Amino acid sequence: MSLLIAAALLLVACSGLLIVLSRDPKRQIFALAGNGLTLALLFFVLQAPDVALSEIVINTVITPVLFLVALTAVAIDKVRS
Repeated sequence: MSLLIAAALLLVACSGLLIVLSRDPKRQIFALAGNGLTLALLFFVLQAPDVALSEIVINTVITPVLFLVALTAVAIDKVRS
């Protein structure tokens, strides 16, 4: 079981690094959603399914959608002015 936990932690670290190394905001948003999925996987491995489900809902769906809406609003505002 500890090998599975180590693999999940490595996935979380790699996905977090992907967020930091991305320069395009859209790619960062999608990498953030992927990071949410890997964190949910880690929580499932750690036998915390309630935390994993809330991680999927918040970090994988709601937060990236809000960031995409904000990014679109900024782009529309740039076009108007």
